[in-house]
Amino acid sequence: MNSKILLMLQLQNQLNDATNGEDWVKGITKNKKVINWKRCIYMECAEMIDSFPWKHWKNIEVEPDWENHQIEVVDVWHFIMSLAIENYFKTLRGGIEDVANDISEMEAFSKIDTDSTGFAEPDAVIEKVENIMRIVLAKENLELESLFAEFFDLVVMSGLNLDALYRLYVGKNILNQFRQDHGYKDGSYIKVWDGEEDNVVMKRIWEEKSDVTPEELYRELTKYYLALTKSE
Repeated sequence: MNSKILLMLQLQNQLNDATNGEDWVKGITKNKKVINWKRCIYMECAEMIDSFPWKHWKNIEVEPDWENHQIEVVDVWHFIMSLAIENYFKTLRGGIEDVANDISEMEAFSKIDTDSTGFAEPDAVIEKVENIMRIVLAKENLELESLFAEFFDLVVMSGLNLDALYRLYVGKNILNQFRQDHGYKDGSYIKVWDGEEDNVVMKRIWEEKSDVTPEELYRELTKYYLALTKSE
C-alpha cells in the first residue's frame, strides 16, 4: 500500500467529517443536505478547462495557465477520493485502507509514481478532462477504476507526479481546513491576500519550505492571515 495515497485519503476523510459530519459517507451532510460528488467533479472539470484558451471568439494565442490548472487538478482529486470512499462504504467494499490498497495496486497508478514531469498538448489535456466528465455523467454504474485511470493520466499530462500531487493536495487540504476555521461558510473569510489568492500564498509556502509539515503550514497561513486582517 502506498503511504502517500493512504495519508491523502485519511486527510480527505477528516476534512469531510469536519465539514459535513460523519454521515457524509451516506451521501448527506449534518444539515441533511444531499451530497453529489459526481457533480462536484464535473463542475470542477469545467472550471479546469477554462485554464486553457479554448474559446475561439477570444484571444487563442495566450498561454495556458498551467499553475491554475494544477490547482484545479488537485481540487478534482479531493472529490474523486471522496466519491471513492463513499462508494466503498455504500457497496460494502471496505474502508479507507481498502481504497488505498486497491489504488496502489492499479496499473494506472504506476504512471504517476515517477520522476518525470512535463506538459502535454492543451487539446489532449482538455480531451482527458472531458473523459473524466463523461465517466461521472454516465447514468449506468460508476466505473471507479476507469475514473482513477483517466485521472492519473491527467496528472501526468498536467506536469505532475505522485510527489507533486501529494504536496499540492496536502497544502490545499490544510488551506481548506483553514478556510473552514476562519469563516468560509458564513462568507466572512477573505480569499485574496494583498492582491494574491490564498491558493497562491499556500503554494509559495510549500515551495519555499520543502520540509514544512501540515501543522507548520497551518501556522504559517495563520500568521499571514492575522497580519492581513489586522491591517484592515
